[in-house]
Amino acid sequence: MEKIKRVSDTPKPKVISINMDAAFFFERAVQSLDRFHYDKALKYFRRAAEYEQDNPVNHCNLAGVLSEMGNYEESNQILQHILDVIDPTMTECYFYMANNYANMEQYELAEQALVRYLENDPTGQFLDESEEMMEMLSYELERPAPLTSIKSREGLFEHDKARALLEEGKFAEAVRQLEKIAKKHPDFTAARNNLALAYYYMGQFEKAMETIHGVLEIDPGNLHALCNLAIFHQHFGNKQELTELVDLLRKTFPYQHDHVFKLATTMGILGEHEKAYQLFKRLLKAGEGSADPCLYHYTAVAACHIGRFAEAHRLWRQVEKLDPGTEISKFYLEQLRTRETSEITPTWSYHYHLPFEEQFRVLEKSAQGIPEQLKKDPLVRSSFFWALRHGDIDTKLQVIQAFGLIADNEVRDALQDFILERQEDDYLKKVAIFVLRSMGIRDPLPAFLENREIMVEASPYSPHLPVWDAKWQGVMETALSHMHKRYDMIQQYDLEILWVEFLTKMYPGVPKIQKSEGWAAALEYLIAKMHRRAISYQEISARYGVTVSTISRNVKLIDDACGLREKMEAIFPKFTSI
Repeated sequence: MEKIKRVSDTPKPKVISINMDAAFFFERAVQSLDRFHYDKALKYFRRAAEYEQDNPVNHCNLAGVLSEMGNYEESNQILQHILDVIDPTMTECYFYMANNYANMEQYELAEQALVRYLENDPTGQFLDESEEMMEMLSYELERPAPLTSIKSREGLFEHDKARALLEEGKFAEAVRQLEKIAKKHPDFTAARNNLALAYYYMGQFEKAMETIHGVLEIDPGNLHALCNLAIFHQHFGNKQELTELVDLLRKTFPYQHDHVFKLATTMGILGEHEKAYQLFKRLLKAGEGSADPCLYHYTAVAACHIGRFAEAHRLWRQVEKLDPGTEISKFYLEQLRTRETSEITPTWSYHYHLPFEEQFRVLEKSAQGIPEQLKKDPLVRSSFFWALRHGDIDTKLQVIQAFGLIADNEVRDALQDFILERQEDDYLKKVAIFVLRSMGIRDPLPAFLENREIMVEASPYSPHLPVWDAKWQGVMETALSHMHKRYDMIQQYDLEILWVEFLTKMYPGVPKIQKSEGWAAALEYLIAKMHRRAISYQEISARYGVTVSTISRNVKLIDDACGLREKMEAIFPKFTSI
């Protein structure tokens, strides 16, 4: 009998094929990482990268494991390969490379990679970590990083830099930066608010008003813009608009610190001292700015305006402690002490600097020129810029002279603009040109003089002299080198004018110049007399190393040619003889 074949009840084993693709190796690599088996993870990530050579994530993971294992150089080679060949938009690779370089103590290369990350990465995934690393690198390299922009904070970074310029009183440079930001990001109201302020500080009031209206079109309730607009209305004398706006601001009770501070300072400037006092006291009670002498000063000023003089005295004493080198607290404490007996009415200014007239008194007393902190004080600088545009002739002359002591790029730009103004006085513009030359600017300067546009060459402005001899220049330079610390800018400029006038009157029969010191000494002697300064032939003879008779002879020649005696008698009726 044939044996019956039965199907076995036991199932046959199934063969499961393993799909060993990139995903498989990726999963194995992640499992190995979870168990801290870096060598296995490295092996699996290499396989994953081999299977999908165009996938930047696999390569990036491989670079990450190499970095964890301390193989920084190979890690960076892979990261660079990703950027060069696979995916140039994978900007986070620069951040990883910066970490690797920092671990190898190659700080210059780390900085370069980090700057590239910040300037090119649109998302800012590692922004906080980058800022920490940048601080560390700046410490190691002993200098700030050469970072010009942060892609993920486009506009914000540039705005921070522009605001810093504004706070340093570098208004023209701040305007250039803020104009770019406002053009690129029209809805960036903070930048446009600061642009309006920069225009205002520079005395460009129409531009300031136009800019602030642009902000309010975007955001009608913007408190900073409303405060700025109120100050602008006050400046222009728009009484009805100002009244309506002040009524609105009186009813405003902001919560955020910067809004409280902005409203407080604005109300103080607008003469709403009670409201300003309440807001400043609120900030002090909240501990905001407890180490800020400016806040105590503002509160003291508000207190004075509402008759709280004892409290103002206490507050300015606190300013003395917080800012011991300042003249500001001393000035206002003295005003408090003499307020009832002095013939001069006290001025309580919210600006944290000395009143404009007092600044010049301080400068006149200072043998060292303008103190460094005063040069950088934005409110001092803004008062100078204002006065140059809107002051009387004497004030403008003082400002130009002060600018000669500050002598930075902002001053250069302001004076170069000033000498092109058609409505300004020619004498003021010539003094400004002299100051620019004293700052070392030797290029021809475009200017509007004697009702025409001209280019002023490096030699003294002498429109009626066909030539300018090197020996004439030598006389002037000799005199100015001796007068540099003894005479102010105006007196030095008057010397240049006197010398040019003498040469013009004598040309072409200008006396032969053998020794520049004899003529230079004569010029200084005459300038001293013109400005009623004590001087003698013996004193000046000793300083220049020439005889009294030489100086006396040259003084007479210059006097006869230029008619100085008659000019000075007209100016100073009690003028003593030369």
